[in-house]
Amino acid sequence: MKRSHTLPSPGAGFTLIELLLVVVIIGILASVVLPNLMGHGEKARIAAAQAQLAILRAALGHYELDMGSFPSTDPGLEALVASPPTVGRENRWKGPYLAAETGEVPRDPWGNLYLYACPGVRSRLGYDLSSAGPDGQPGTADDIVR
Repeated sequence: MKRSHTLPSPGAGFTLIELLLVVVIIGILASVVLPNLMGHGEKARIAAAQAQLAILRAALGHYELDMGSFPSTDPGLEALVASPPTVGRENRWKGPYLAAETGEVPRDPWGNLYLYACPGVRSRLGYDLSSAGPDGQPGTADDIVR
């Protein structure tokens, strides 16, 4: 059997102008779409911090039910993963109250510790709980308080 090879006709393929037009169209689409996608990473981290704050609040509620009060600023959130020392009273700790594989309190999405103070100043819950937010500096406008 003989195979026949045909040569492409002179008009087949793309011209340089057609290729440039496609590149320009892709560039225009990228300039419209990419800025819209860029801010979503930070929004996702903020939403994750808000969700973690809700989990910490629930864990603090369970701790308070068992112990009769929220943990003081020292030991803070560590009391949710390890039994605090008791002095002259029965240890009613039934934790850990957080499912942490590492045995540590989770950090916020930016790698910082969550801020906890008991008694609290801002919150009517009896404690203050927040994340310092993207800049990592407490007391700024980007703090996440839930």
